[in-house]
Amino acid sequence: MSTETPERTWVGPSAGERLNLLRDAKSIAIVGASDKPSRASYFVATYLLSSSPYKVYFVNPVATEILGQPVYKSLADLPESPDLVDVFRKHDDLPGVAQEAIEAGAKTLWLQLGSWNEEAAAIAENAGLSVVMDRCVKIEHARFHGGLHLAGFDTGVISSKRQVRA
Repeated sequence: MSTETPERTWVGPSAGERLNLLRDAKSIAIVGASDKPSRASYFVATYLLSSSPYKVYFVNPVATEILGQPVYKSLADLPESPDLVDVFRKHDDLPGVAQEAIEAGAKTLWLQLGSWNEEAAAIAENAGLSVVMDRCVKIEHARFHGGLHLAGFDTGVISSKRQVRA
């Protein structure tokens, strides 16, 4: 088995384009959401529910409730088409999730930090979806909305004024 990483040829959206994707989204479905606080998807879900305007849906075939919210078995089971599908699944599952996102009427397929699958990106883009790979929705949202300090990130802003939460 080769340990070489395949060359990355896909080019993702710019920071401004990612900002627009997040601005335009009203709902986010987290595929691979976990009810375990140690999982990245749980941390992202907690942030999105507490610090964003999105309607958040959880998709997991075995969980029934996460953070007091119902969990759906698949994207097809959601009560509406999600604008953005945020994926926490293993590499080999990503093309299938891309197809499910298309069938669910999503506008954007977003693969989390560490997730890069050019086949999944091609499937989604060929169906008209926007694609973001290897980026965290939580970090990107916080970065664009001045909230990185909430997660212990240095925002690079030096000020003696306390930020006022809206």
